[in-house]
Amino acid sequence: MDSQILGLLAQGIGETFYMVVVSTVAAYVIGIPLGVLLYVTAEDGILPNKVIYAIFSFVINVVRSVPFLILVVAILPFTRKVVGTTIGSTATIVPLVVAAAPFVARMVESSLKEVDAGVIEAAKAMGSTNWQIIRKVLIPEARPSLLIGMTISFATILGYSAMAGFVGGGGLGAIAVNYGYYRYQVDVMLITVAILVLIVQIFQEGGMRLVDKIDRRKKL
Repeated sequence: MDSQILGLLAQGIGETFYMVVVSTVAAYVIGIPLGVLLYVTAEDGILPNKVIYAIFSFVINVVRSVPFLILVVAILPFTRKVVGTTIGSTATIVPLVVAAAPFVARMVESSLKEVDAGVIEAAKAMGSTNWQIIRKVLIPEARPSLLIGMTISFATILGYSAMAGFVGGGGLGAIAVNYGYYRYQVDVMLITVAILVLIVQIFQEGGMRLVDKIDRRKKL
């Protein structure tokens, strides 16, 4: 393998990390409030509201049901308005966030539902407000589950970023498509796949070790 391919792989790894990290952070900035809103307004939440829950739940389900490649094409005008282009790693971040934020919201909602109801009732008995319960009880108690969800979300977004290579996205996905698919360089495709798998394994292993350290339930 020549130095040009090695340079492309190094650039692809950098672009992939750029897309995935920025997209994951943005997806969580949007997804955490949405997940909290879903949990709070659910029928068994601390502030039930069927109308609000139904509206946001429907929108989230609709976006999640759209295949990623179709979503990328469908929001091309929106992507162009946001970043001024529809190709490259920066442009790919927009559909990645749109696709990942609803997924994160459901992950957050699921994590919050794992919190023991007795802890919430104790906080209410002590006179805590709804905001205090969310900030000082729900989020801290759900932290291990939220971190596990983050590792899953990272792997999912990484997979989306690789698929974006078929529609002009950057990163390792674009290299796999342009060299491994169109030019029949199987070795390049196999290497990019191996790198993607390695990135996921490293991140998941690191995430699980961090969960083990902060999960108080395992220390009791």
